[in-house]
Amino acid sequence: MDYSTLVEQQRLYFLQDKTRDVATRIAYLQRFKEVILQRQMEISDALRVDLNKGSNEAFLTEIGVVLSELSHMIRHLPKWTKTQRVKTPLLLFLAKSYVVPEPYGVTLILSPWNYPFQLALNPLVAAIAAGNTAILKPSSNAPATSTIISQIIKEVFPAEYVTTVLGPSTQADALLNERFDYIFFTGSVAVGHTVMERASKHLTPVTLELGGKSPCILDEGIDLKLAAKRIAFGKLTNAGQTCIAPDYLYIKESQKEDFVKHYQAAIQEFYGEYPLKNPDYPKIVNTKHHQRLRNLMEGERVRIGGDYSDTKIAPTLLDQITMNSKIMQEEIFGPILPMITYQSLDEIIDRLKRAEKPLAFYLFTTRKEVEQRMVQSLSFGGATINDTMMHFVNQEMGFGGVGQSGMGKYHGHYSFTTFSHMKGVVSRSNRVDLSLRYHPYNDSKMGLAKRFLK
Repeated sequence: MDYSTLVEQQRLYFLQDKTRDVATRIAYLQRFKEVILQRQMEISDALRVDLNKGSNEAFLTEIGVVLSELSHMIRHLPKWTKTQRVKTPLLLFLAKSYVVPEPYGVTLILSPWNYPFQLALNPLVAAIAAGNTAILKPSSNAPATSTIISQIIKEVFPAEYVTTVLGPSTQADALLNERFDYIFFTGSVAVGHTVMERASKHLTPVTLELGGKSPCILDEGIDLKLAAKRIAFGKLTNAGQTCIAPDYLYIKESQKEDFVKHYQAAIQEFYGEYPLKNPDYPKIVNTKHHQRLRNLMEGERVRIGGDYSDTKIAPTLLDQITMNSKIMQEEIFGPILPMITYQSLDEIIDRLKRAEKPLAFYLFTTRKEVEQRMVQSLSFGGATINDTMMHFVNQEMGFGGVGQSGMGKYHGHYSFTTFSHMKGVVSRSNRVDLSLRYHPYNDSKMGLAKRFLK
């Protein structure tokens, strides 16, 4: 495909100001929502094919999230797109200042396979809401979902406004040769490096939603039964193929046996006695990742699970793990939870300060001073205290990483501002023209200037 022609078509469409009208944006978003609602069953079926997601999990973690973001954008867009008055300093006497949100132009969205519907369409909703055109490249590892996404987009948008590029990762590589006005990427740290490097050739701004090893800490004196259930939810949703899943667990030696018991009970409550036989327990996306996860478990002490089928890996709990263990050298991205014992919170803080900054952080504690100390001492993309993954749900906070876990935020208003250039304008009056700023600069002028600028 000639991507330079595709990009140029979208640029010409954008330059005709066809995406700037707010009523037009809202109308397209409403139509987008209508078509998704009409095709929910097809979307759910595609997610079943790609990841074996049950219909309820598909709605809660994919379809419903996109519908909620669409509703939020439609409701708030008239306010967000308005010119915003800001204060004007006395130095600019007889002037007014304001900020105008404007679209960047032609955007590229590169999305992953683990939540192939949600993580493709949520950024797209934001790009449209902000007034951009968009080229979406979904992952080839979720072909059924990518196909239904392409069909929906063709039904709603003209190709010069929004289009989908299907096919292998080489297509994404080719797209990165083109000049875009904004790039939004969700995926691995390794590919994130490549995206940023390629974007730098055109000085294209980027948002990178990456990942990393997100820790989960169990403090003393907590409700272990509730903690185990909430950790199991975060770890086993989508069979652990979640960028904000708790990657590993810090636990006191005295807590381990009770935690193992409660974690096993939670697994059984969620998926029955034999999760591998549960028709709604998600599969590992492909053979490569299945083998990688099996390799990470090899030789470790398994307390729960450890078994697998051709496509699935059972919920697994590992014991006697250290920071030097093989499974601690990369993001797990699967239903395997390693336990690492600790002696003191000081030890954990010191270790995490030296580690790469994770996308998510989880702490279970009843002590406010511990919560405050951890939040103040450590850097991470976002956190949930006494639960897992819930910070992702709050549209008012924005979601994103820091350091190696990414840059930029989205969700709710943060999505709109991510895909908007906030253009500042000062409008001066011609009625007064202070001589203070003009040459020659004498002591009197400088005295006044220093009073204004101190």
